[in-house]
Amino acid sequence: MDIPNITAAERKFVASLSGGRERREAAIFVAEGERCIGELLPRFHCKRLIVTYAWLQARSDVERARLNRGCDAIVQAKPDEIRRMSSLKSPQGVMALFEIPQTEPVAPVAGELYLALDRIQDPGNLGTIIRLSDWFGIRHIFASPDTADIWNPKVVQATMGALARVSLHYCDLTKLLRHAGSDRIPVYGTFLDGDDIYRADLTPGGILVMGNEGRGVSAEVAALCPRHLKIPPYPTQAATVESLNVSVATAVTVAEFRRRLHL
Repeated sequence: MDIPNITAAERKFVASLSGGRERREAAIFVAEGERCIGELLPRFHCKRLIVTYAWLQARSDVERARLNRGCDAIVQAKPDEIRRMSSLKSPQGVMALFEIPQTEPVAPVAGELYLALDRIQDPGNLGTIIRLSDWFGIRHIFASPDTADIWNPKVVQATMGALARVSLHYCDLTKLLRHAGSDRIPVYGTFLDGDDIYRADLTPGGILVMGNEGRGVSAEVAALCPRHLKIPPYPTQAATVESLNVSVATAVTVAEFRRRLHL
C-alpha cells in the first residue's frame, strides 16, 4: 500500500481542529487511538486517517484493506508530527478526521430513560457521561447550549468510541422539560437536598437532569424538575466532601434506575 506523506498544510489544519470554531466551520472532528477510531469507523464518515509507519506495519493485510475501504484517504506522518497534532500526552500513532454528522431533533418518549445536562463544562466529564450512557443503554442525551462541545478532542477521547451509539442533542432544556411535563414524562433532578435515591420511587423511564460541576442545576431548570433526588453519603451523617463529581454522580444515579428494573 503506497501511502503519501502528510503535508505541512494538512498538519496545520489538523492542529487547528482543537478549536471549536474551526471544527464547526470545517464540520470535522478528530479521534485518536485504535480502539476509539475502530468504534467510530462504521458510524461516521472518515475523511482522513493519519498513521505512523510503525503503526501501519503492525497491522495485518486484512486490517489495512479494511482501513483503506473505510476512509477517503490515508496519509503517513512521523511520530513527532503526530505529537504536534495530537491532544494526548502519549499519542498512539493513529488519528482520524471524521465528518460531523447532521443530527435530527429527537423528542423524548414515555418509557425510555434520558439524560439532560445543564451547563456541564469539563470535556472529561462530558465524555465520561457519554461513555457510561452507552454502558447503561441510554441512547439520547439532551444538553444546554452552553454545555461543552461534544466534538472537542478531549470529549471524543473520553467517550472511548461510545459516540457510535449515543447521540447528544443541544437544545433549550426549559422547553424540553415543559414538553416532557405536558407529555407526563417523569423529570428527575439531582440536588443536595433531594429525596434519598435509594428510598425514592423511581420509574423505568424519564429524564434525569444533571447540573453544572460547581453550581449544580440552574434555577430555571430546577423549577421544571418536580422530583428531586440526592445520593446520600455513607454513613448518612458522616463528614464527607461537599459533593460528588458530576460524572460519578451520573453513574450512581443511572445505575440505581437500571437496578430497579431487575427487582
